[in-house]
Amino acid sequence: MALPWYKDGLRFKCTECGKCCTGPSGFVWVSEEEMQAMADTLDISLELFKKKYVRHRDNRYALVERKTKGGDYDCIFLKDKKCEVYQARPQQCRIFPWWPENLKSEESWQSAAQECEGINPDAPLVPYSEIVKSLGS
Repeated sequence: MALPWYKDGLRFKCTECGKCCTGPSGFVWVSEEEMQAMADTLDISLELFKKKYVRHRDNRYALVERKTKGGDYDCIFLKDKKCEVYQARPQQCRIFPWWPENLKSEESWQSAAQECEGINPDAPLVPYSEIVKSLGS
């Protein structure tokens, strides 16, 4: 099997700018375990966490969003460009930018770079093996 186009690794370092937590409406899917970890971080019950921060869609749970003045949507936990539950953030957030849609092609990676300042030529090279490990988690 041929290795993907990013076999030599990709340059990325998170700058914690918060841009990946805002934009068009979407879904951050969360599991029971992830919700419990975030509830623990916020020192609230799982029941209260679900009531305040989660929406039910297609038999799954997703974090709610907050509409911005500019018409975009922010993650409910984005405050002052920082994640309030960063240490307990969901897996979907942890593996960004290694989402399959961003790794589909060089063009899709460059498109992601338009939104993510951590994807840039000066960032450290993340080896292929680390990228694959992130995809498998």
